[in-house]
Amino acid sequence: MAIRDQFRSNAQHLLEPGETIQAVFGAQTTSGWFALLSIWIIVITSAYRVVVVTDRRIIVARSGRFRTTPVKGVITEKPRNTLIGPAHGVWYKTEALGETLYVNKRFHKDIAAADALVDPTAA
Repeated sequence: MAIRDQFRSNAQHLLEPGETIQAVFGAQTTSGWFALLSIWIIVITSAYRVVVVTDRRIIVARSGRFRTTPVKGVITEKPRNTLIGPAHGVWYKTEALGETLYVNKRFHKDIAAADALVDPTAA
């Protein structure tokens, strides 16, 4: 099963009735560049997050310490009209979701897809 499908499946318990997922991607609280120094820096200091973008809100959820696919609980919620990107570089740093998160390049298209669905007229 693809990682995005696992995220979607594992995040179902966070959704309200009738709410649908528009995009989902993984993030972490420590830059991946620290892996150049030591993988233990990532293991000890990093926490994985799953960002679930729905038609109503953006949910930042806790994930596992060693695996990114579990979706354990809500850390924060943001309004759906929050822009996350535009993402750039190998590790995109964003503070738009309530905490500093680093998103790997493989999820940049998910950020672009989520931002493309934002209604610019919504307050």
